[in-house]
Amino acid sequence: MAILEVQNIRKSFGNTEVLRDISFSMKKGQVVSIIGSSGSGKTTLLRCLNFLERPDGGRIAVNGETLFDAADPATQREREVRRKRLRFGLVFQSFNLFPQYTALKNVMLACELLSRERPDYRANRRAIQAQIEAEAKSLLDKVGLANRMQNYPWQLSGGQQQRVAIARALALKPDILCFDEPTSALDPELTGEVLRVIRSLKSDDRTMIIVTHEMAFARDVSDHIIFMDGGVIVEQGNPYNIINNPREERTIQFLSRYQTQQES
Repeated sequence: MAILEVQNIRKSFGNTEVLRDISFSMKKGQVVSIIGSSGSGKTTLLRCLNFLERPDGGRIAVNGETLFDAADPATQREREVRRKRLRFGLVFQSFNLFPQYTALKNVMLACELLSRERPDYRANRRAIQAQIEAEAKSLLDKVGLANRMQNYPWQLSGGQQQRVAIARALALKPDILCFDEPTSALDPELTGEVLRVIRSLKSDDRTMIIVTHEMAFARDVSDHIIFMDGGVIVEQGNPYNIINNPREERTIQFLSRYQTQQES
């Protein structure tokens, strides 16, 4: 069974149609990369999956549970949005860390807030807090920041801040981890450290959707690549075919422009 099913998702802003009948599915442990030019709808698609935007049409299901169906008002209740959002961990382009908190606190914060809703919170507060802290430290160690846990964001490089953001997303144990151009805000010399962390997550059998402009990375890490243009999926398939042997003219033109930019 597919871990994620996306069927005929549509989204408009005013008279501008940003997503048109987007459909794809993925299995547990699969890595799907989404490529395409700016304005193609990639980020809007991630925001719809994460329920930061409400689709105008279509259906989204995770592990067989329908999280959104435009034809079913019961799936669109605002009070359910937070629960549904927890199914998707989203790593933004621009880190979005809280500047007043250390790296460790940034990773712990959402889990701490959620833990207060547990019926046993009052009786077991210290034990719950200790567990959250231990798990946060383990995640920061995993992304190579064991010696930076008490640093504030302003004391970290861009690459280190993005790694904290990845640990924060992992802390909530999402079914699917989503990355929105995770290296676009980084200097070239810092890009590699973030991509290495994402590669390590693939070896852990994490299910991931990665919006990226790093073609070599998409080719090497992905199980499936989706090329979007003008709010539609133009072509999708295995990385070798999409990158090295695309069928559609729009895909060919996009990859040719990318290659030209890399050579200039």
